[in-house]
Amino acid sequence: MRSSQQPSPLSVRKIAVLRANGIGDYVFALPALEALRARFPHAEIVQLGKPWHKEFLTGRPGPVDRVVIIPRCAGVGEPEDFVNDDALLDRFFHSMAEERFDLAVQLHGGGRYSNPFVSRLGATLTVGLRAAEAAPLHRWLRYVYFQPESLRYLETVALVGASPVALEPRLAAREADVEEAFRAVPEDGRPTVVLHPGATAMRRRWPPELFAQVGEQLARVGYRILITGDQSEAALAQSVCREMGQTAEVVCHLSLGGVLELLRRAALVISNDSGPLHLAAAAGTRTVGIYWCGNMITAGIVWRTRHRPVLSWRLDCPVCGRNTIQDNCSHQASFVEDVQVEDVMREARDLLQDLRDECRPEHDPHSP
Repeated sequence: MRSSQQPSPLSVRKIAVLRANGIGDYVFALPALEALRARFPHAEIVQLGKPWHKEFLTGRPGPVDRVVIIPRCAGVGEPEDFVNDDALLDRFFHSMAEERFDLAVQLHGGGRYSNPFVSRLGATLTVGLRAAEAAPLHRWLRYVYFQPESLRYLETVALVGASPVALEPRLAAREADVEEAFRAVPEDGRPTVVLHPGATAMRRRWPPELFAQVGEQLARVGYRILITGDQSEAALAQSVCREMGQTAEVVCHLSLGGVLELLRRAALVISNDSGPLHLAAAAGTRTVGIYWCGNMITAGIVWRTRHRPVLSWRLDCPVCGRNTIQDNCSHQASFVEDVQVEDVMREARDLLQDLRDECRPEHDPHSP
């Protein structure tokens, strides 16, 4: 790190923030973005992200003013072996230099690829994370993998004097989100529990038949069961539905904004460690999250009043037996299949009872 003198709020007119990955990753960065907004209230905050960021964030209340979609780039939103279009990237960085950013913030991993990317933006001051093999920025924080992601980014923006103003990520629904969700899933008077059996990595997926057992038990006591996923997860969602002995509904056709509103309306969301789990928490909905223990350190929701993790402590690969902390392998078998249905149901019942108690009118000692 270099000089500790902080840029004054009035001197920073425009901020670029690189965060070009998935929805859960964006949710983790929200407290840091809110801190930047509070520190630099008059600055324009420009998210450098993917097409979904632009679709999801445009017109949505929050700390981001504008989204710029970055070109596909190796190691920055794309696999490391992706072949860059150098001419396209040159044009992009030329246009970014014309933006005249006062501050560029790298919230995109250890910096091996993202630090050179941020350096090319031409900002007056660059800050971010730095792993051992990464190039430095003007100010940087050592990247240490086992750290809660949301705290990692709060620590990063503290390099420019941005103090936390909120620790829980929050996302607001737009009117269009509400309308879409109600058209797709009209309310029928029953409280809803959402099951999300998908996850980007197979290692983080609890078996669909176990999700079905949870859904069946909750359906028997009167809950409406919705099974969610994106289009690529429709077959997985349908497999959970088929396994259930009770009626469930598969919802795999909503926009991300519609999913946010659907999750907000739910009494409870039961999910693998995935984007929708963190989206539900940011919507204010109670969650039961199924985690591998290592991911719990980096991606676990830290609050317990409304959020309960159920953990697998497996370290050895189910296929080859290799200890994946010390010597990782490429196998994609589930690391969470040993999580017990009874443990998930215990946390689900507890949270649903809390919700019923919260909704029950207080006893009036003067009433008849």
